[in-house]
Formats: sequence, C-alpha cells, structure tokens
Amino acid sequence: MKPKDTVIANARIVLADRVIEQGWLALAGGRIAEIGDGTAPAGAEDAGGDLIMPGLIELHTDHLEAHYVPRPKVFWNPVAAVISYDGQLATSGITTVFDSLRVWREDGAEEVDGRAGVLAAAITSAREASLLRADHFLHLRCEIPMPSVVEEAKELIDRPDVKLMSLMDHTPGQRQFRDEVKLRDYYRGKGGGKTDAELDELFAKRFEYQRLYAAANMREIVALAHQYQIPLASHDDTTEENVADAVRDRVSVAEFPTTLEAARGLHQAGIDILMGAPNVVRGGSHSGNIAAVDLAREGLLDILSSDYIPSSLLMAALQLPEHVPAISLPAAVRTVTKAPAEAVGLTDRGEVATGKRADLIRVHVAGHVPVVRSVWREGHRVA
Repeated sequence: MKPKDTVIANARIVLADRVIEQGWLALAGGRIAEIGDGTAPAGAEDAGGDLIMPGLIELHTDHLEAHYVPRPKVFWNPVAAVISYDGQLATSGITTVFDSLRVWREDGAEEVDGRAGVLAAAITSAREASLLRADHFLHLRCEIPMPSVVEEAKELIDRPDVKLMSLMDHTPGQRQFRDEVKLRDYYRGKGGGKTDAELDELFAKRFEYQRLYAAANMREIVALAHQYQIPLASHDDTTEENVADAVRDRVSVAEFPTTLEAARGLHQAGIDILMGAPNVVRGGSHSGNIAAVDLAREGLLDILSSDYIPSSLLMAALQLPEHVPAISLPAAVRTVTKAPAEAVGLTDRGEVATGKRADLIRVHVAGHVPVVRSVWREGHRVA
C-alpha cells in the first residue's frame, strides 16, 4: 500500500449485515479499499477493540437554530454558529447532515423564522472556506399554510445542496398537536411562554392561514419538488387521510408519524418511516405520540433522526437492539447510515464496503454511553 493510505486494525467492524469481531480495513483515495478479518498489514492504527462503523447520516436536524439563536432575541454570527454546530455534529459521529431550515415567515414571530437564506449563505461560506467537518446538504422545512412559504422556497430551490423538502402543517388541532391542549403547553414552555390571550390570537391566525393558503401552497411546493427532482418528506402523519396525501404527493420519507395507524399505512405504501432518536433514548415521545420503539417492534421503523439532540443519534442506534432484541446491531446501525442514505439517493456512502466513501467513525462504549473517538470523512481524519 502507498504510505498515504490509512489502515485501521483491531476493530469490531459493523458491516451492513454482520459484525467482524476482530477486523481491519484500509482507506485509499477517500474510499474504503479493503476489509479484512484477523491480522492486519504492518503499521496499522490500533482501534483498541472499538467499533468501526459508517459515519452517521442525519436527514432532519434543526439544531443549527439553537447555535444561531442561543437565547431569545440573541442572534449569533451565522458563520460562527454553523462552525460550532458542525463541530458538535462531527463529535457526535455525524459525517453527512441535512440542515433543516425553516422556510417561512410569520408576522410577530421571533427566533429564526424567515432566516433560511441567511443560514444557507452561512453554510456556503463555511464550506467554501473549508471550515466544515461534515458534509452538509439542505433540507427545506416548508410550513404549508404560511403565506410566504412558496416564495421563500423558490429563493432557495435551485441551490445544488438542496436535497430534501418536507411538507409540514402545525395548525392547532391536527397532526402532532391534534390535542390543542398539548400545543398550548408547548408554547407556554418556550422562551418565557405566552398568555392564553396571546395563544388565542396566534391560533386564530393559524386557522385563517390554513383556510386561505394551505391547499394552494401544498400543490405548488409539491410541484416545485418534483420539478427539481428533490425528494419529499411528509411530517407528523396521523390519519388515513394524511397517509393518502403522502402517497398522492409521492413522498420518499415520512417523518415522525404520530399513530400506529398512520405508520402501518405508510409502510404498506412503501414509504420509509423516520422517527426521532431522542424518542428511543427517552423511551417515548415528548409530545405524547407513538413511541419509536413500539414502531420498531412492529417492523415499522426505517430511519432515525437526532432532531434536536445530535448525540442522540448514535446512542439510540446502539440502544435499539436492547429495546428490541429482534433487531441486530447491524440492522440498528442501518437506521442511521445506509437507510437514510438510500432514502435520498446518496448511494456512495452509508455502509462499510469496498468502494464506498471512507466516512467512518470509531466508537468506544462505556456502559450505555457511546464516545466517538475518531471521525474520518472521505478518508481524512476530521475529529
């Protein structure tokens, strides 16, 4: 082998279908060149018996927003926010990320509404300056009833890094917040909370937006996605009607279905089901909806997403076989690597196999807590 090649030995290598208990692998030209079992070539880096697995692939995380607006009304330098966020992703084992940006404006809203363009530009600036450890793509989160959502989506849609769009509708009384009381509790707990009178006004406005704009906006956003050949995700499917809409719109991924009924319908339609990794780690949904582990037991879980806690992705994947013994370690790891890659057409990564991108992580497990000790992206160590 050439001197610049990397060889990693004495590792538990997680392949797509099995684990090599004492294996080695060689990296060359940014790809996985060779995988072996037993004695490695001389000069190999000793992994100390740790796990070597594919770098994690994250399709839905809005955690960038927490770095950009770390406190209510406090806006950080957007490039610095991206760099900080990217570092947290890498040390959580995430080598490919779909940054979920809110594509809408709402009068009176604070935080990051209407700032997708600012964050997208910051990601580009950081990428062009070679400041990023992970590979970043954009996931446009489209709140369908919002008046400006189509206009804002059109401003970003022709960027080459836009690789996923999701169809969301958080109108009170449906989907994730079918129980309006839970939505009120959610808003009361956010950044100082809102009074009942303020919530009454907000909900009335949301109902009016839904009535006036949702149907037309849905048609236009779906048409845009199909025109630009961008995969679509549905969001918080709850009823048979929601499932029928997802099938009609030819969605590839169903994010966070809230009921077993919806999950079964989506699965029968051949749509990949994505659930939150925090849901697995916590043992249930923070919104009181269906537990991800319950769907896993039914064979209805395809993909995990860290959502709002990057470190939860690896933790949930490693805990899944404990919660559901029928799920092997390779099968659990596929939910955070191969399955999300295939769902959005990234065929060059997501598994430890010769010829694939050398996006890899070395993981040490102490008790129930995994620690990412090394991260390689295209064969280069980035963490």
